[in-house]
Parts: sequence; C-alpha cells; structure tokens
Amino acid sequence: MGACARKATPVVPAHPNIVFVLTDDQRWDAISLNPKSGPLKTPNIDRLGHEGVYFRNAFATTALCSPSRATIQTGEYAHIHGVTNNFTEFPDDAETWPRDLQKIGYETAYVGKYHMGEDNDAPRPGFDYFATHRGQGDYYGTEWRINGGERHVIPGYYTTIVTDLAEQWIRGRTDGKPWAIMIGHKAPHSFYVPEDKYKNAFADVHIPYPPSAFMLDDKPEWYKERLPTWHGIYGPLFTYRKNFPDRSPEGVAAFEEMIRSYWRTILSVDDSVGRIYALLQQQGQLDNTIFVFTSDHGLLDGEHGMVDKRTAHEPTIRVPLVVRYPGLTPPSQPRVVDQMVLTTDFAPSILDMVGLPAGPKMQGRSWKGIAQGHPDPTWRTSYVYMYNYEKQFPYTPNVRALRTSEWKYIRYPNSPKPHMAELYHLTDDPDEIINLINDPRYRYRVEQMHAELDQQLIALGAWPDKMPLDEGIGQELPEESIR
Repeated sequence: MGACARKATPVVPAHPNIVFVLTDDQRWDAISLNPKSGPLKTPNIDRLGHEGVYFRNAFATTALCSPSRATIQTGEYAHIHGVTNNFTEFPDDAETWPRDLQKIGYETAYVGKYHMGEDNDAPRPGFDYFATHRGQGDYYGTEWRINGGERHVIPGYYTTIVTDLAEQWIRGRTDGKPWAIMIGHKAPHSFYVPEDKYKNAFADVHIPYPPSAFMLDDKPEWYKERLPTWHGIYGPLFTYRKNFPDRSPEGVAAFEEMIRSYWRTILSVDDSVGRIYALLQQQGQLDNTIFVFTSDHGLLDGEHGMVDKRTAHEPTIRVPLVVRYPGLTPPSQPRVVDQMVLTTDFAPSILDMVGLPAGPKMQGRSWKGIAQGHPDPTWRTSYVYMYNYEKQFPYTPNVRALRTSEWKYIRYPNSPKPHMAELYHLTDDPDEIINLINDPRYRYRVEQMHAELDQQLIALGAWPDKMPLDEGIGQELPEESIR
C-alpha cells in the first residue's frame, strides 16, 4: 500500500477486531525483520512490523508448547494457571482474554493447533467457533474436528487448511459485532514437512553448525548426556539426519537439510499471513484490526549440541513479535520497541487495547504505552524463566533463570542429580559460549542475581530455591527443594 493511500490519522474503533497468529517453535531470528535471519525471507510478516510495531526483545516465560499457550491466554506463569507440561488440560474456569472479550460482545474463534490436553479436541471455553484436532496434528492428513462435530480429514497442507478455515470464519462476520480469532499453526514444529512448492527452497544454501554446537567443556554434564537422545544433535530425532554423528560429511548434510526444511515450513506461514492481510484489506477491516504475529517459544537448532526447546538459552526463550494496529502507531510511522516483553503480557495488552482492565491474576503488564512510544521508567529490566522437569522427556532438568539486558544466570533446582549453574555476559557473549560461573571475578554478580531470582520467584508466587550460596556457586550445585 503506497503512502498516498494511507490515512494520516486512521479512525480507531472502540472495540477493534483481533487476529492473533501463533506459530509453534519459531525462533526470534526466523523472520527477516531480524538481521540474523540469513536467507529466510518473510515479507508478509515483515510488513506487519513495517506498518506497526516490532518488538525486538520478546520472551517466553516457559519454552514448552502447552504451558506457553496457556500463559498467552491467561497472562499467568505456568505455576499459576497449572499447565506445567504438554499433557495437562487447560482449566475450564481460567480467565482468558478471549473469555473477557466475549463478555463485552465479541465473537471469538480458534482455528488450528490448540495443544492443551493432548487428546482433547472438544470446543473450549472462550471460543464461539472452534476448529482443531488431537495432539500435534500432521502437515498432511490431519483429522479435524469443528465445533465438536464428527472428525474428518481435510485434504491438503496444514498451513493452507488453517488459513482457509480462518478466512471462511472472518468472511462470515456480517452482524457488525467486533470479533477475535486465534490462528494456531503447526509450523514450524518438527518433523518438518514443507509444502510441495517449497520442497526445494534453500537447496544450495550452506548452513554451518552454530559456534556453540560442540563447545561444551564448561557446561553442565547434562548437556553431554543429552547429545545421543532425540533432543541432541547425535540423536535420531529427524528422519533426514539418519542418526549420523556430529561433523561427519553425512552429519553435516543431514543437519543442513533439517534447517532448510524448518525454514521451508515458515515460507508457507508467511504466505498465510499475506492471505489474511489481503482479506482484511479487501473487507476494509485492516485498520480496524489488531494483527498480532508471534510464536509460543523458540528452538535450539544445534546450539549447545541440542535440537529442542525447554532450556533457558536465547534461541529457545526468544520469540518473534510484530503487531500492526493504527491504535498503537499509524502505518506510516512504524516503531521498534527494545524493552523486554513477555508472553504474560499478551492478555493485559490486548485487554488494554480494547478498553478493559487486566484480570486480577494476570502477572504481565500491558505494553500498549511503550508500543505507542510513551517512556515508562518503571518497565521491567529483568525477568524470570521457569521450566519444570517432565518424566516423559527426561533430558532437561528443572530450570530457573534470571535474564537482564546484559546478563543471564541459570540454576537447576531439585534435579535428579547435581547440576552446575551458568552465568553468561550476553553483551559480550550473545551465543552463551563462555560459562562464567567458575570465574572468581563474577562471584558478586552471581550472588546478586541469585538473590534477585529468589526475590522475583517470591513475588511471582513461586517458592524460591533454597540453594546455599557459600556451598554451590562455581561448583556442581546441591539438590534443593522447591514448591
């Protein structure tokens, strides 16, 4: 859209429509607004940022699918809403921003991967229209269930089907009520199956292992123990890796194909965003709609010898986030926000943009003000990351981390065996290669961050780890109790 076609001052409705696009396992650098995206180009996602707000520092509070999705709807950490793993049902009585929107007259819909309750594809509270499936779904051949009806396979590629269903529902809004739709993509979750038209994309791109892939000497022992599991780069998680090891020619070729296929699935997601954008534009609803694009969490693509999420590393905890809405900033005046925003912030932010207060249990903050360019000296300068051990996936211990704009401190409470803590200076070491936990020069820094992590855990309603500083720092840490 040319500048001459834009309104200088768009009319912002009291209750704008909402399109909330949620991908699965998409890294923060897997959109081309991010300079680290490499050959992956996402022009339609980028357009939302070029005409809206790009949040460069958006983070998940738990890098696991179901807990993060519950947090996005409720604005609560996992220990509050109760979905702490991928097998727990989302509580029917939870306050969510879709339910709050229903109370003021919104029509609401969810289309795509819901993934809270592994085998439950029944309609969920908060949504007038509900089209989903059991479990992860498949890129081809997913058995869909719409509004609790009979299950049936819809032919075609998953990303296209989700977009078709979303378009059909949006086109059906004719009574003038405001509406909100969440679109849950399977992509780019493994196993990566690209759409036919993209199956050869990036075929000539050389993709080296990340710098940290084999630099594990100063890392906790569980990093190395994880290598041959299906969450490590020696393991057989992806069929095109054929269980080839590390730096052999076969292993390098298989690693490259894994990353290429990951990118290929995102190309289809970008097409989907372009289709929804075009539909809103065609209907004259584009400037009346809050258009959000984000992911539930990121993913390790070989960093630290891993191919998974769950950990507190930068590739897993960071998410892409762009929001197009003239009520935040006119399309001719895009904005980049550098403040740290969290998955807990979605619920209070969306409610704020439609004129509703945050719910009493919501632990996030509305970023409406900072997205509009208003300074906020009280905005967070650090945040707590939490992950709870899963017996079904025993390759990652409990994780508690504190991240600031410059530093990250990680510890592993109540693990089956002791695990060494970690400290990284992100400013000088963004790839988290050098663990400073044993360096005596940073003893005071560790003590400070250890204490702040405890304080924030208390404030969040999570019991602090009882780790004696005079016994554990710089060594393998003793087991402690947490609630």
